[in-house]
Amino acid sequence: MSVSQDTGETAQGAGRNTILIVDDDEDAGDLVRDVLTKRGFRVELAPSGEAALEAASTNEVDIVLSDIRLGGMTGLELCERLAASRPDVPVLVMTAYGNLENAVGALRVGAYDFITKPINVDVVAHAVRRAIGHRELNIEVRRLRAAVDAGRRMEELLGDSAPMRHVFELIEQVAPTDASVLITGESGTGKDLVARAIHARSARARGPFVAINCAAMPPALLESELFGHEKGAFTDAKQKRAGLFLQARGGSVFLDEISEMPAEMQPKLLRALQERKVRPVGGDGEVAFDARIISATNRDIESEVDANRFRADLFYRINVVHVSVPPLRARPRDILTLAQHFLEQCARRYKKDVVGIDEVAARKLLDFDWPGNVRELENCIERAVALTRMTHITATDLPEKIHDYQPSRIVIGGEGPDELITLEEMERRYVRRVLEACGGNKTQAAKVLGIDRRSLYRRLDRIEDGKEVE
Repeated sequence: MSVSQDTGETAQGAGRNTILIVDDDEDAGDLVRDVLTKRGFRVELAPSGEAALEAASTNEVDIVLSDIRLGGMTGLELCERLAASRPDVPVLVMTAYGNLENAVGALRVGAYDFITKPINVDVVAHAVRRAIGHRELNIEVRRLRAAVDAGRRMEELLGDSAPMRHVFELIEQVAPTDASVLITGESGTGKDLVARAIHARSARARGPFVAINCAAMPPALLESELFGHEKGAFTDAKQKRAGLFLQARGGSVFLDEISEMPAEMQPKLLRALQERKVRPVGGDGEVAFDARIISATNRDIESEVDANRFRADLFYRINVVHVSVPPLRARPRDILTLAQHFLEQCARRYKKDVVGIDEVAARKLLDFDWPGNVRELENCIERAVALTRMTHITATDLPEKIHDYQPSRIVIGGEGPDELITLEEMERRYVRRVLEACGGNKTQAAKVLGIDRRSLYRRLDRIEDGKEVE
């Protein structure tokens, strides 16, 4: 292979990208590697198309520069398979047979560019820089679209109540930092929307947002999903795979339902977060990762720590900033705003002329406790829009449990002394009502009552031991 004189020019930003050279001629591959390394690029070599596909599957490859003639899989076949599996990776094809037929064939199967041999240093460097620019532009477009979508999700966190204004303020404050965030709240309150809003408003908005439900898979599979695995690490590990921590490079990892994480996985996660490195399953070494950690749980995680079901040191590691998403019953001011928002969405989707909610139905919505929170409200409004024959949702369009719901009240007593209750009974009823309103979250209930959790536990023990009067 002939190579022209190297001018010594360094490609700006080259060091951030990895070029994979695919050539079964070791000397030729070494020569191109040396040329690009001098220009500031990170370069890896693959001796075959099969090896190149495996390397590209790890998501660590940014550009592929392949000879068109390879033993086994040809450069054109490699290009076609990469276009299907890694469309984000531009492929440059090199050939000594620089005719129109080969050029058209390469472009037809998805090649980004075509380089003829003998290789010219400046031509190769320029083609690689163009390919990098093309890839970064495509990534930016995708990231911006994702950020816009995430921003729209932020708009779904509607509300003008004091609890929601506090959530919005926290999102704006914590988003520009890289601090770990723990989001707590009942199911259906929108914890995932808060996580996406934090990501969308951060410096990592152009990076990926990778989410996983920690309660949805067994420990062995969860470890592989988070940390990745080596080829042959277990029965179905037919090729090397990067875990979510590495896939989220430059972005955020969302660990949903983290309090459900199996006990045997907690120390491994803690070590990864402390060292900012992961060890793939079946691997001998550790790999550094660059991702922000956002976690969420619908449980009272401090109680889980007290009960030794969740490691205290892991809790402190993920709970640098705490965002508590209020239940819908704690922000009744937002119920009708959200209901109207969902109504308009559903009316457009079902092409129905439904424009509002009548007064009786609105009162029913305000009186209901909404144990399923915003998700349940959305489901209720979608059902009502689908069933109504009117331009306004009426009470009869609502689910029976909401239509017939009788709001609970704490009754202090009647008109005469015989109907009044003791102070102890009043305390019992109020503590139980606050705990119910907080969805069983003892930490939140203690804050509402203005006492610490241990004092609340003592009161609850006393209530359980005493005879309760219904």
